[in-house]
Amino acid sequence: MTEPSPRRGVALLDVHRLRLVEIPAPPVPPGERAAMDRAWDEAVRANPSFFDGPVAASAGLEWEGPRSAVLTWARITYRRYALRMVPGATARLPPLFVSIAQPTDDGRLLVGRMSSSTAAPGRWQPPGGSAEPPEDSGSLDTAALARHAARELAEETGLDTAPDEMTLRSIVHGEEGDVGVLFLAPPRPEPLLRERFAALVASETALGREPELDRIALVRSPAELARLGGTQVDYLEPIVRRYAGSAPRSDVGPA
Repeated sequence: MTEPSPRRGVALLDVHRLRLVEIPAPPVPPGERAAMDRAWDEAVRANPSFFDGPVAASAGLEWEGPRSAVLTWARITYRRYALRMVPGATARLPPLFVSIAQPTDDGRLLVGRMSSSTAAPGRWQPPGGSAEPPEDSGSLDTAALARHAARELAEETGLDTAPDEMTLRSIVHGEEGDVGVLFLAPPRPEPLLRERFAALVASETALGREPELDRIALVRSPAELARLGGTQVDYLEPIVRRYAGSAPRSDVGPA
C-alpha cells in the first residue's frame, strides 16, 4: 500500500471504496499530557460548551487499489486535540470527520455558517462533523459513517435523509493529515432546504439552544463563496469547485 502523493494544501481524493481499520491510540508522553491538559482547560474556560467526549481520530490513509483506500483510526477524546496548541507535541492525532455535499435541484450546494457557540464561530463550511467511535460491539465502516453523515445533516439543517441515500464520493485529505469522508446527498428543492432550516432554527431557539449553523447559503461557484464574507474551512472551495453546478471534474486518484 502507498500513501497519497504529497500535495500542498487540501486534496480531494476520488475514493469509491474505503476500508477502516482501528488501531490503539499511541500513548501521550507525561510532559505532553500535562501541557495538553492545560491547553484543554484553557479552551473550556473560553468556550464552556466544549466537552471531553469520545471521538475517532485519523491515524493514516493509504491506497490499496484504484479508487480504493484504507483508513486507520484510533479512539481518543476531544481533549487530545488540544495537543494542536502545544508546540512540538509528538503525540498529535489529526481529526477524522464526515462532510456532506447537499445539492439543490439546480446544482447549487448548501453551505452553513458556524454559530457563536461552536469551535469555529462565523466559519462557512459544508454540513458535517467529527466522526464518532462505535459502541464496543460495533464497527466503524462506511455504513456507520453514512449513518453519522445523515444524522449530522439532520441536526444542522433539519433535512431527513436515509443513510443508504448517502453516496461515498471523495476523501478530504489535509496537509496536517486530517481526513474527511465526503458523502453526496440526493438533490433537494431550494424551498424545502430553506423551510427545513428555518424550522430547525425556530425549534432550537424555542428550547433555549443556539443551532450549530446560524445561517445557510446556496452557492454555485467559488466566486459566490467569496461574496459570503467571513472565514471558510479550507476544504470548502475544492468541494464547491468539484460538486456545484456543472464545474468539470478533476478527480485525484492514486498514481
